[in-house]
Amino acid sequence: MKEITAKEVEQAIMQGETPNLIDVREVDEVATGHIPGIIHIPLGLLEFRVQDLNKDEPYIIVCRSGARSGRATEILEGKGFNVSNMVGGMLSWEGEVQ
Repeated sequence: MKEITAKEVEQAIMQGETPNLIDVREVDEVATGHIPGIIHIPLGLLEFRVQDLNKDEPYIIVCRSGARSGRATEILEGKGFNVSNMVGGMLSWEGEVQ
């Protein structure tokens, strides 16, 4: 499983990149604060929303601490997607939050 740190994601955004971030937390968790520009797909709905994603695009998966995003990364890798797990999740995020 590929991994990326929250700091690496933040630096990419600060350099003008717009990574495809999928937040797999629940609705109430995302409402308390999320990285701007995320795609919100709760982990329980990921299998049903996979057709909405583009296999030609890389994705970074985000959750609260990194455990659920790890599961989501494994699911999407198994379906042929280029995905990375943001280790530490939102607990490690120091960048802008909406």
